[in-house]
Amino acid sequence: MTTDTRSLLLEGLSDAIGFIGGALVAFWLGRFFGFDIFAEGYGNSAIAGIVMVGIGGGLGLQLARRWRRAQTKKRSGEP
Repeated sequence: MTTDTRSLLLEGLSDAIGFIGGALVAFWLGRFFGFDIFAEGYGNSAIAGIVMVGIGGGLGLQLARRWRRAQTKKRSGEP
């Protein structure tokens, strides 16, 4: 496996793990606060839960990218 292939694989996996992890954390927080994305219809509870999962997924993705940038800086010796 070449270095480029390995870095692309790491990028894809870390993005996926960050997004899924963030979405799951937001889903369970939403359930804790009474928001149910699987409720029948599109009531306020379902919409709030869907929004929370979307925001959580985006935040998880951003955290994964920041982690990857920090790892790259650490390896290259930048301050």
